[in-house]
Amino acid sequence: MTSHSKAGRRPTGPEWAEVRDRLNGNRHELARAAGTLYPGVARAGSTRLLVRDGWIPITPLDLREVRLGWVEDAPAPAVTGREPEAAALLPEGAGAYPDALGSLARPRLFEDRTCYRLLEVAWPELTFTRARYFDGVSVGEAAAHELAAHELAAPESAAYARGAHERAAHELAGTAGGRPPAFRALVGDPTDLRRRPALCAVSTLTLRHDRRTGETSFVLHWRDPARVAHGGGLFQVMPVGVFQPAHESAGAERADLDLWKCVVREYAEEFLGRGEEYGDGFDYESWPLYRSLTDAREDGRVRSLVLGVGVDPLTFATDFLTVTVLEAETFDAVFGEVAASNSEGRVIGRVPFEAETVRRHVRDEPMQAAGAAVLELAWRHRAALL
Repeated sequence: MTSHSKAGRRPTGPEWAEVRDRLNGNRHELARAAGTLYPGVARAGSTRLLVRDGWIPITPLDLREVRLGWVEDAPAPAVTGREPEAAALLPEGAGAYPDALGSLARPRLFEDRTCYRLLEVAWPELTFTRARYFDGVSVGEAAAHELAAHELAAPESAAYARGAHERAAHELAGTAGGRPPAFRALVGDPTDLRRRPALCAVSTLTLRHDRRTGETSFVLHWRDPARVAHGGGLFQVMPVGVFQPAHESAGAERADLDLWKCVVREYAEEFLGRGEEYGDGFDYESWPLYRSLTDAREDGRVRSLVLGVGVDPLTFATDFLTVTVLEAETFDAVFGEVAASNSEGRVIGRVPFEAETVRRHVRDEPMQAAGAAVLELAWRHRAALL
């Protein structure tokens, strides 16, 4: 099969959907290949998560120390996903990637809500402005789709099935010397936060720590590609959520510019099965889960720390890497037995937080880059965390 980009025409709907299926089925391998396209960009530890100097603090920061600033009228990003290079990836009639995704392969969770766009990282200060969820999809998923289209056209794409990642990465690069394909090249350095809409998620590693036995475990999530627009087919720490207000109102936009509120909402949704409808004027202080976890954080039974921020080389997803450590009694009282599935995929609970398990998930399992990075960094800082 020949690539539609090489054929000089826009793909048909079925052709686009075939590439989307290939993307969802090979995200781990494609992410490895994408990482080879940024040899000059620093990484978080041994993982492929892209970072800049200063993005990974020397020691973990208490989440309460992080200060969030706001810019009301920030300049628009240089790349939006509506450029000719992005249009070449889409069927006729689709103005941007979300148009095609919504009509041809719509995930169950797919809504263009208000989000916070990251502008600057200068720990302990972070600066944000306003964006929409589809802004990130228009650039990140389009760039991932473009790489998958190259893989589909490669004459030896079966190299993926044989695990020949280096050979496949060379095919994916599209040109000699490992240069990115057209739209990805237009985006440039993924860690340049002003060049693209850098929408953020909070990736939280949840550690259940039993002081009596010394045992510590964590929870993993397998994200179902039929249910989510990003990260389908990959393992991830849990919970993870897009950093956005709980409600579409001006009041919520300012009130919810708070990483801890985002983390607690994700605990409610991913651990306890709560819906995402909160309503205008939602009161955190009278919400039992928020009150319980916040009180536990204040008296030391819960600790929530941030280990850094980084960018996924495949989709440009930008994640805050956080860890929440809960005393076993508190974990059990708040969450009980974690359900085996939720609205976004399958859940694996009580994974031992020990050297071999961490190494395997960081290096061998199909983990999202942010999940691998937060696991590796948490293990590096385990003495401080526990």
